[in-house]
Amino acid sequence: MTMHFRYLLTLSLILAMATGAAAQIDTTRRADPAGPQDSSRHRLAIFAPLYLDSAFDASGAYRYDKGFPKYFSPGLEFYEGAQMALDSLQKEKAALNVQLYDTRSGAPLQQILEDSTFQSTELIIGQVSSVAELQQLAAAAARLHIPFINVNFPNDGGITNNPSLVILNSTLKTHCEGIYRFIQRNYPTRPIVFFRKKGAQEDRLKGYFTDIDKTTASVPLKIKYVTLDDNFDATALTPYLDSTSETICIAGSLDDLFGTRLCQQLAFLNKTYHTTIMGMPTWDNLDFTQTGYAGEEIIYSTPFYLNPLDSLVKETDQNFRAKFFSRPSDMVFRGYECTYRFGKLLLMHGKDLAGSVGEKKFKVFNDFEIMPVFLNRQTMTLDYFENKKLYFIRKLDGNITNVN
Repeated sequence: MTMHFRYLLTLSLILAMATGAAAQIDTTRRADPAGPQDSSRHRLAIFAPLYLDSAFDASGAYRYDKGFPKYFSPGLEFYEGAQMALDSLQKEKAALNVQLYDTRSGAPLQQILEDSTFQSTELIIGQVSSVAELQQLAAAAARLHIPFINVNFPNDGGITNNPSLVILNSTLKTHCEGIYRFIQRNYPTRPIVFFRKKGAQEDRLKGYFTDIDKTTASVPLKIKYVTLDDNFDATALTPYLDSTSETICIAGSLDDLFGTRLCQQLAFLNKTYHTTIMGMPTWDNLDFTQTGYAGEEIIYSTPFYLNPLDSLVKETDQNFRAKFFSRPSDMVFRGYECTYRFGKLLLMHGKDLAGSVGEKKFKVFNDFEIMPVFLNRQTMTLDYFENKKLYFIRKLDGNITNVN
């Protein structure tokens, strides 16, 4: 099945339930959107960029013939995963009423959040596309005193003093803290080099590591910081490598071109200088199977890990392929996991869910460690909650393993 027809199939499911910018789903029976709402049912709102309005013209014809814009994919795949979770909850006769909102509909997001039908919402799950969306959804959650699960945006958007916000896709600062502790546990006595390029973002990364140096409860790492030119080659790296000991090389940039170039050059030197590369969380989708990376051990952090041997991962993959005739992306699993897990917690705690989002019940694919974040340690104001659990993934000659 092509992405074009898969998109139309998914849209037919959404449009069958649509009421303006929202689609209403009842997990035990189909609700009448025009009828009275059952106050005994817990209410969940899911926000995702589905582009329903831009996909069709005024006559209802699909705009893109047999094409499929790539920017449709994340929202589509997240919804497909969420729908699979709702199917599971429906089989359990869960007392949930779910509103699905298209953040790319004609209705402004703020208008949706101020609508009277939204005010009884008890939990928000959102696939966020911008800082502005993050801030609007977080503000609405704070006003209603309900949790907002930000499933994908690894940024706090400058938000403070908002304990309604839950960041599942861990921030860059959290990844740096996790990488630092990982090296402390596994390579405390090895030479460590932090390779970076010039740039404000790279300065921020370096700043995170130097700040951790000052606050770590363990012995600080002895990290050498090296700034490389854009067109660096292997000869620029050799002065900082040790031929008698494994060197831990931290890629101190989110620039994929810098990261892949560093890995290629270190792989070229690997027969003389044995190195292990600590990469960034953005490396999850980089392809390191090419011969240019042969023999190079690459490790990076991620808050989301799908164990290919896990029975539920296999079952979800099989069910998705049977329904949509294609392989599920990571965002499909994300939609399934967040909708099922936090939907179950909502059923258990109802209006008291805000104090229980960190419970480790109803694990689906990943362990989450949802912890309070205090950006200002002097005032100790709770700013938001964040998932601090990181998995460390090793890629070596095409093999991928979890090395936690």
